[in-house]
Amino acid sequence: MATLFVLQGREIGRRFELEQDVLSLGRDRSNDIQLADHEVSRRHAEIRADEEGYVVVDLGSSNGTYINGRRITQQRLVSGDRLQLGRTLLLFTDAQRRQPLDHGVEIVGRSAEGSRVISAFPPAAAAPGAEAPAADSPWLVAARNHLQVMYRTALAVSHTLDIDQLLTRLIDLIFECVPADRGCIMLVDSQTQELTPAVSRTRRPEAGMPRIAISRTILDYVLTHREGILTSDARDDARWKGEGSIVALGVREAICVPMQGRYGVVGAIYVDTCTPPGRVLPGAGSSRFTEEDLRLMVAIGHQAALAVEDTTFYSALVQAERLAAMGQTIATLSHHIKNILQGMRGGGYLIEQGLSSGDAEAIRRGWRMVERNQERISNLVLDMLTFSKDRVPERVPADLNETIGDVVELMKTRAAEAQVELLWTPRSDLPRFNYDPDLLHRAILNVVINAIDACERRAGAQVAIGVEWSPGDRLVHIVVSDNGEGIAPEDLPRIFSLFESRKGARGTGLGLPVSQKILREHGGEIRVESTPGQGSRFYLELPAQVSDQPLTTPLPSDTIPAPS
Repeated sequence: MATLFVLQGREIGRRFELEQDVLSLGRDRSNDIQLADHEVSRRHAEIRADEEGYVVVDLGSSNGTYINGRRITQQRLVSGDRLQLGRTLLLFTDAQRRQPLDHGVEIVGRSAEGSRVISAFPPAAAAPGAEAPAADSPWLVAARNHLQVMYRTALAVSHTLDIDQLLTRLIDLIFECVPADRGCIMLVDSQTQELTPAVSRTRRPEAGMPRIAISRTILDYVLTHREGILTSDARDDARWKGEGSIVALGVREAICVPMQGRYGVVGAIYVDTCTPPGRVLPGAGSSRFTEEDLRLMVAIGHQAALAVEDTTFYSALVQAERLAAMGQTIATLSHHIKNILQGMRGGGYLIEQGLSSGDAEAIRRGWRMVERNQERISNLVLDMLTFSKDRVPERVPADLNETIGDVVELMKTRAAEAQVELLWTPRSDLPRFNYDPDLLHRAILNVVINAIDACERRAGAQVAIGVEWSPGDRLVHIVVSDNGEGIAPEDLPRIFSLFESRKGARGTGLGLPVSQKILREHGGEIRVESTPGQGSRFYLELPAQVSDQPLTTPLPSDTIPAPS
């Protein structure tokens, strides 16, 4: 399926699937793809499908249609193209027409013979010049240092997706290799298209040192020509004749380079040397910046721009995934809440009818319906709260017999209504283990509820709960088995996926994922064995952290027979 993904603009993060033969794009509501961008025409462009793929056609828009930075009137789209309308940038992908990536490549089996590893070293050891002997030539020394700076820059931009942290590292690197007094990195605001300072630095903060005030003349020149500039001396540079603001700011020398990315300028880097007011200027020939410094700054600006673009696109993808997950969550939970409310409304109707007619049995049936649905919404809310955030279990010495016994006691009524025999025999030889009783209670409860539902009203339905552990075992296993309908092999990999449920309106798809999360937070896991038509066995594996505290008297055996 071909799609357009919004990388930049007010619709950032949205994804549009190209399902029609002709789709119109524009600001007007009548378009198939409406873009909330005042620089987009009412009917801006069309995307037309044919046998070979998709063609974008400009419809005489005011500001034009661009593909990969080039204005077009009509052009065929290729997967990976960047389509720009106004300030909105969209990524076109067509997975069906993507070329295979395995041309003539085969991964062969492992063998003890063949190539030998001669030497290996970590990435940090590969920094150019790390072990190189000192060179006599100053040019070679400078070139080696600049290459090492570029290597460190590449490492910096590849190890973080936080723009603020990235820019701070970059300006620190710049001040290590360029003899600047002051510096600033500016980014282009996606809405106003104006440069906004993101991070700044002064080498030696001194009393009387003026604030960094960057001349718009220099910035306009850099952004217009898309090239870096070096001013040897602002007073004598012919480009700034008549621009008294540059000299008035105390700027003697300046380097300003664009942050030129793949698809445009995303910002600028500015450094200068500055003489505080009243200080005597050094004589001629004392320039600190060189053309090598300018070349290095241009390279750093390009690396920084690529990193900023990647971070922006990554943020857009994350936002899109969050929005999709939020939409799925809301839709699923709304469905289940609606079912619960319908059940409560039905129970309330029976109670009302019973009260008006004096029918006590109708009142009892209605109240049982209300109670069941109250329990369902309570379980739903508790599962949502448990799943919504990571938490460290509050491990305390606890009696596993008591925790399981509480679950069994809570499930008595539900098991009886479902005509399921609930079997549980405490073990007298269990010590106290360190775990979070409330969380583990929730995990066991969800699994037991699923087991009861799986064999509801089957002949001879049984759910058995047991504990498998021996002194010295690393894990204690809480086993919940049933003789219900079982789980199909193709469904087993998905039973712990969020909102996966085979119980229709009765299930939320949260129970097993919550139980798995709780066990994993304890350092354990859930395993399942199942045979369709015969039943399932769930193993809740808990690290056996034995407590030194003595165990209380174990609970008595608890067998809850199904009603005849």
